[in-house]
Amino acid sequence: MKDALIVSPLRTPIGKFGGALASLTADHLAATIMRSVLDRTDIDPASLDEVVVAQSYASSEAPCMGRYAALLADLPLQVPGYSLDRRCGSGLQAVINAAMQVQTGHAEAVMVVGVESMSNIEYYSTDMRWGSRAGSVKLHDRLERGRERSQPESRFGRISGMPETAENLARDYAITREDADQFAVRSHLNAARAWQEGRFANEVVPLDVPRKRGAIEQVAVDEGIRADASLESLAGLRPLLPNGICTAGNSSQQNDAAAGCLVVSADYASRHGLRPLARLADWAAAGCDPSRMGIGPVPAVARLLQRTGLNLADMDLIEVNEAFAAQALAVLRAWQLEDFERVNVNGSGISLGHPIGATGIRIMTTLLHEMQRRNARYGLETMCIGGGQGLAAIFEHL
Repeated sequence: MKDALIVSPLRTPIGKFGGALASLTADHLAATIMRSVLDRTDIDPASLDEVVVAQSYASSEAPCMGRYAALLADLPLQVPGYSLDRRCGSGLQAVINAAMQVQTGHAEAVMVVGVESMSNIEYYSTDMRWGSRAGSVKLHDRLERGRERSQPESRFGRISGMPETAENLARDYAITREDADQFAVRSHLNAARAWQEGRFANEVVPLDVPRKRGAIEQVAVDEGIRADASLESLAGLRPLLPNGICTAGNSSQQNDAAAGCLVVSADYASRHGLRPLARLADWAAAGCDPSRMGIGPVPAVARLLQRTGLNLADMDLIEVNEAFAAQALAVLRAWQLEDFERVNVNGSGISLGHPIGATGIRIMTTLLHEMQRRNARYGLETMCIGGGQGLAAIFEHL
């Protein structure tokens, strides 16, 4: 089987919910990152075999984002595209899908993008098509509804949302509010330090954002990082649920961003003078109880390590997406990993943000650039997924 190589992983800055990037729709963000990857690699876009775009909150304003954004980015008409959704694991799954096409010889070069504009996710109604000739109708918030309905209520009962699943893990693993707040502070300080030391310089593509009266503002830095985060500042925040430990300060943010890369064969890379950062060594997915969705990385990694013959000690860097501090800590405790020195060294969902469809590629982008800086051999990326899944992948630095 051929190697699938990762070339030019890039990302936009990550905007806060309703923040600096709110005026940019998902199709615009996706098309921008496609153009940026093409600019960095200087390849002929006609040589692409496929476009794969991850998006968890699709809209009919730009249906089938893989095709829509490719056309918006002026890719040749003959280059096809499709979209996928594995919720929080969508971006990583898009890389995996592209890699399988390359590994099996069905493609030599695939453009992969993850995108989410959570600021522009709409309200909708299920009452209007046939059932409401008169009277009031109900509008659903697609963001909130997607979390409430991540599992069939008829089988699993009602889950109020993802914070409830994190609180379940906090009880299972005896995680305290102070534990969660300490982990969150570490995330913010790691992310702030990464910017201060220039570690994101090679991976972030600044965005020109239209403002009023024709003005343009360049956004070049992640918006949600709290460089002054402290235990004292987080301690004053209210829990999201009664008697809970999860707060807005130790949970992931809602965000806007895109990330992308090329996944190519070795022959393609050689012909086009490309310098891949890594190869996808292997991956695995696993299911778990939706009420404890955050533990999903544990069974996924168990499958992955069993298949590869590697273990956690072989991983030079480890990424555990921070949906919630309680969730990430539960995963680390299940692994009996007490030393966090290799974990989320540049921050993650709590500090940088969690633009759902983009996060998997955003994490991979940050991971691969850090592996290059350290000349690390193996990096492990893991994602917990609403509805009760885990996804994990090992990347090998070239």
